[in-house]
Parts: sequence; C-alpha cells; structure tokens
Amino acid sequence: MTLALLTVAALALTGCATGGGDNTGGDSADGNTITHAFGETTVPEGVERIVTIGWGSTEAVLSLGLVPVGIEEQVYGGNDDRVVPWVAEEIERMGAEMPTVFPTSAEEPAYEEILELEPEVILAPYSGLTQEQYEVLSDIAPTVPYPDEAWTTPWRDVVRIVGESLGLGEEAEEVIADAEKAVAEQAAAHPELGGRTVAAIWDGAGVFYVYRAADPRVEFLFDLGLENAPAVDELANGESTFYYTLSYEQLDLLEADIVVNYATTQEEADAFLAQPYAQAIPAVARGSVATIVGESLISSVSPPSPLSLAWGVEDYVTLISEAASNLE
Repeated sequence: MTLALLTVAALALTGCATGGGDNTGGDSADGNTITHAFGETTVPEGVERIVTIGWGSTEAVLSLGLVPVGIEEQVYGGNDDRVVPWVAEEIERMGAEMPTVFPTSAEEPAYEEILELEPEVILAPYSGLTQEQYEVLSDIAPTVPYPDEAWTTPWRDVVRIVGESLGLGEEAEEVIADAEKAVAEQAAAHPELGGRTVAAIWDGAGVFYVYRAADPRVEFLFDLGLENAPAVDELANGESTFYYTLSYEQLDLLEADIVVNYATTQEEADAFLAQPYAQAIPAVARGSVATIVGESLISSVSPPSPLSLAWGVEDYVTLISEAASNLE
C-alpha cells in the first residue's frame, strides 16, 4: 500500500478525515460532475475500479455492462455469500468473477475494506450516508451519494446517477427504457389494477409501518397503474417522508382498495392476518390483500432495479392481481 493510501487509512480509521469537498472541481473535460445532497463530485473518465454502497447501485453498474470490484453485503434477501440472487445470476451470466463483498453496518461504512480495494469511484445513490461518512469516503475516492434525502432515490434516478457518473448516460437511459417496457407489459396484462388505490404495509415486532409515495417500492406500485390511497397521506404523522408508524387502534382508518403486506416468512404473515387489528383493515377483511413473502422477493422491489424487476416482477404482480380479484 502506498504512503498516500496509508495516510488515508489513518484518517478513515480515526474518523479525522479533512472533508469531501475537494473532489468536486466543477465541470471538467476530464470527468463527469454529479450534483448531490452534499455538494458536487467529479468522477474521472474511464474509471474501472468501482465500489458500490447501499441498494440498487450494484445492479445499475451491472446493467451497464460493468462489474464492481467491491459491493456492500446484502444481509436481507442475500444468499449464503450475502449477495441478492439477481446480482449473483447476472455476474454468472456475464462470466465475471464475484466482486469482493464487504460488510455493512448501521454505524458506518466499512472504511478499511473499501480502502483496500483501491477504488476509483464509490457509488452510493441509494444509501444512508451522512455528510461525515461521505467526507471520509471522499478521501478514499470520489464518492457519489444520493441527490436529496437518504434512502428515497427512485430506481430510475439510481440508474441515471450511476450512468452519468461513469460517462454512460445514454446507455443508462436505454436500461431504464427496457425496464419500463417490461413493467408496462405487466401493467397492460393486468388492467384490473388500473386506478385502484393501494397502501403498502409491514407489521414488524409490534410496530406497524405504512409506506408513503416517496418510498421506491410504492413508486413501483404506481408504475403498475395503482394509485396512492388518500388515507395513506391523511394518516401520516410526519415521522419520515417515506414511511410512518400507525397504532393498531387506527388500522380501521386505512382505507384502500388493495393492501400490499410485506412479511419475511409465511408464519409471520399468517400471524399478522389472524390478528383482530389486521382484520380491522377494510382490504384485509374483504380479502384484497397481497402478501409478499420472503426476503428476496421483498428486496426485489425495495427498491426495485432493472435486474430485480426482471427477476421477480411477474410473481409480484401476480400476487397483487389475485388480491384485486377479491374486489369484484
């Protein structure tokens, strides 16, 4: 490891990084400048050593025909190698070697492991990076975080940001168009979903979550022709722009034609649906509830990506269509 890298390692490991603003540089003939929540980042042309953090960026890179040198582990929905199935399948299809999988943490990125990969760019457009973490990572390599708010970047924007960062903006638009076509075909095959209102929910560990329109999994439901149930916004309490918690005593107020319920296991789903408070939800009572079971299927739309949509969209839409059949 070079002296420069050793210096960066010391900064990263002690949390004493000097800041990430020095890599912006404005418009440059030698790079692609991306504006984001913490300022601007200029990514040099022709980078090859790509590291991805968060969700969706790995899939975006692969969809553009490139393979990262390092990817953050996906504990939820991942296989024994901590990689989601559509990523593993795409890497195998490409005949490429599996990238280094480094650990994830709620506290901070895996600075040391990322440093050892000697990345030329770090892509994290759908992540929870703080400004301090961004600055530490920017001392390792040009880092591209989310454009506005953590964990809310729509899947199309994830692909665009990754494409623009890598100088592949036109190719990114082609990837998006192909994915949109596949989703549009599903929507056309299920006209019964058009105009129906929807609420996306999760009952976990005694806490009931409702997902708002800013959440990418809800945005995908809109792509299928569904509409946001007015009650979703009416009951919101300001906890977050993309979800909120709701007391069990209020569930009878969650009016929607269709409810999409996420559950890690079938046992978890059955236990929730058997509860009196669940039956108070009008859609659950009439049977117009689509239960999405399993970490991988849930992860395929949380958020969706071009690869995950190709992997799971048909099964996902079938479940929602079955729920809609109980509205007739």
